[in-house]
Amino acid sequence: MAISRRTSLLAAAACIAALLGWTPAASGQERMRVVASFSILGDLVREIGGEYVDVATLVGPDGDAHVYEPTPADARALARAGLLVVNGLDFEGWLPRLVKSSGFSGRQVVASEGIVPLAWSEPGGGHEGHAGHGHHGGHDHDHDHDHGHDHDHAAGTDGHRHGELDPHAWQSLANGVIYVRNITQALEAADPGHAAYYRQRAGKYTARLQALDTRIKAEFAAIPAQRRKVVTSHDAFQYFGKAYGVEFVAPEGISTEAEASAGDVARIVDQIRAENLAAVFVENITDRRLIEQITRETGARVGGELYSDALSGPDGPAATYEQMFRHNASQLVGAMRER
Repeated sequence: MAISRRTSLLAAAACIAALLGWTPAASGQERMRVVASFSILGDLVREIGGEYVDVATLVGPDGDAHVYEPTPADARALARAGLLVVNGLDFEGWLPRLVKSSGFSGRQVVASEGIVPLAWSEPGGGHEGHAGHGHHGGHDHDHDHDHGHDHDHAAGTDGHRHGELDPHAWQSLANGVIYVRNITQALEAADPGHAAYYRQRAGKYTARLQALDTRIKAEFAAIPAQRRKVVTSHDAFQYFGKAYGVEFVAPEGISTEAEASAGDVARIVDQIRAENLAAVFVENITDRRLIEQITRETGARVGGELYSDALSGPDGPAATYEQMFRHNASQLVGAMRER
């Protein structure tokens, strides 16, 4: 009878855990519930947390965090989580209200804490990519504003820029290593019983990212500097450009939230022709029609699809953070070599 009662209690506990979305770890313990604000952070958490974390991602693969609208399911997931991982730098302008409405009471880590943030390039300058949202570090919740809805954008700037600093810091693998360190420390604090496990996985992951960083730097260094210039549809690669010596020219005044005007397109066309740019790239979160129009009018080659703010689906070429960097570098290097 005692064994039967124990079996029944275990079965009931398993049913409750399943209803709440908790997954048992290999040891029989429940995995720590972690919510990441978007797919790239979600992948970093999975790489470090392994079998002891259960990760929910708010903005999924191919999703645009700039215009994301949280759902009731997001609030429920956040309410159950023990740890929330965010980018910071005002990237998730919609998140503070979600945190408040969900009643989240767990720990929060700002993955970009400790990076050296870049300011947005001057409008039209286009050098080394782009820059981003708001402020640095762990103050993401000090500004409660919705992204792209009830606030004004400065004239002549990209419609998703909310402040002086660029939030897309993950587009440098050296910064990615800092993200890994911050997430690892947060996992250790939230789940000290598995701290050694998290540190071991983070150490191996960091070594892979550093090796990839070295390889990509060498690939771009082998290309003459005058060829390392491309056009992208979304101003999201300033950190990549600075790290690897690539100049990204993004259409001035264009964002993921608005269509380009005839004047915008004309300026881009003139610049491509004047500077003999290598290729035009489209990102997975943007509308391809702008790039297609530009290539028709200039004859510039479409260099392929880049992944900036979101990973691809599991069957795509950028299903993980590492794969995203390999894919983007391969696309860019290939276009530059073919000039």
